[in-house]
Amino acid sequence: MKNLTLENIAKACRGTYIGSDTQKTTEISGVAIDSRLVEHGFLFVPIRGEKVDGHTFIPSVFEKGAAAVLSEEELTDAKGPYILVESSKQALKDLAAYYRQSLSVKVVGITGSVGKTSTKEMVASVLSQKYSVLKTEGNYNNEIGLPLTIFKIRESHQVAVLEMGISEFGEMHRLAAMANPDICVITNIGLCHLENLKTRDGILKAKTESFAHIREGGIAVLNGDDDKLSTISMVNGTHPVFYGIGKEFLPAKEESEMIPSVKKQVYASDLKSLGLAGTRACIHIGDESFEAAVPLPGEHNVYNALAAASVASRLGLTTEEIRNGIEKAGTISGRANMLHVKDMLVIDDCYNANPISMKASLDVLSKADGRKIAVLGDMGELGENEKRLHYEVGEYLAGKNIDLLFTVGSLAKEIAAAAYGKCEIYSYDDREAMTAQLLKRLRPNDTILVKASHFMEFSKVVAALCE
Repeated sequence: MKNLTLENIAKACRGTYIGSDTQKTTEISGVAIDSRLVEHGFLFVPIRGEKVDGHTFIPSVFEKGAAAVLSEEELTDAKGPYILVESSKQALKDLAAYYRQSLSVKVVGITGSVGKTSTKEMVASVLSQKYSVLKTEGNYNNEIGLPLTIFKIRESHQVAVLEMGISEFGEMHRLAAMANPDICVITNIGLCHLENLKTRDGILKAKTESFAHIREGGIAVLNGDDDKLSTISMVNGTHPVFYGIGKEFLPAKEESEMIPSVKKQVYASDLKSLGLAGTRACIHIGDESFEAAVPLPGEHNVYNALAAASVASRLGLTTEEIRNGIEKAGTISGRANMLHVKDMLVIDDCYNANPISMKASLDVLSKADGRKIAVLGDMGELGENEKRLHYEVGEYLAGKNIDLLFTVGSLAKEIAAAAYGKCEIYSYDDREAMTAQLLKRLRPNDTILVKASHFMEFSKVVAALCE
């Protein structure tokens, strides 16, 4: 890995190298925090967790051929060189920031309340039409996952698409300092992580901490239809690129004095729903335009495509390359993934949930043929208004012609209460009991949406439906 010799690693981590001088110039081939993933030539970073202390695995990683390890404690019988540091977690972040600076790769950093992962997938799909792209995998978007993603970048990569997820103030500063993006995308400012961030203005403040770490000459790409993001006129002395549906964002009359109208450089027009097959739209980029079929259902996926088009145009892709990338985009497990099972369609959207994403998923379900079944659970981290926010989801569901509603959890009961009388409702405290009753009531041609916050473990509901 470029510039990651043991000597340079010690300097980047502000640590003390302990080992032979002849090994100082050894260049590592990878970084791992899981001893099971260590390969020959790797650097092992032991993390102290609530249940497991990674330091206990140091002897075993040397046996597997690790080039070196970090350690928060002096090692009495080390089988190889190590670097003594105050904090392994901080050293991991410092080293990732150092490594990123050594690379010529363009970095696209993606954050926002809703749609980070699906936007990341769309951006990567489009950019891969021209470039060698590395993207964040799974949920590697936090202060441990992001550096591990950065360490996967190689000189053969031309672009890295990095997702950044936060739940508190200051966290975005730490993430963006590592990513140091050339392009920073913010998808929206919604209602999530309210326990710590309190209000949408708080969320806006936390997300835009990323601006301080955009590279010189870089740019922000923002959802111009978001009432909070649309108030941003300059980022580091440069106008942001706005995207959205329709050429101009016009705030409601009562908001017009506080929120300016916004002209979008990238926008969609002439939207035509293709049901669960997606949406056809005309996409405009400056003076150019083209027709594209976004192969994922829901208007929110049009926004993801527009974000990707905004990034791609900045990085020199043609309209043909952008169209191809949009039309080849796919879904991933747990995020509006369409599963055809036993003459039924399961919409697997159970990775996480907040009020905005829950309503967007209900929009998708409403486009289905046959019976429409919503299986919904609690949404987490919504703060003191959590019951009201669940109730509002139920009110929204009531207008979507849903046939059956199954809920699990004390908060999801508010969804059921708001939808009372508008559909057939079954409410449970226990996920397994709900699943058993759900399976008994299914028919051919049903479409079942499964969605809740990750801690509800609704992936087990999806697994039961697929058995």
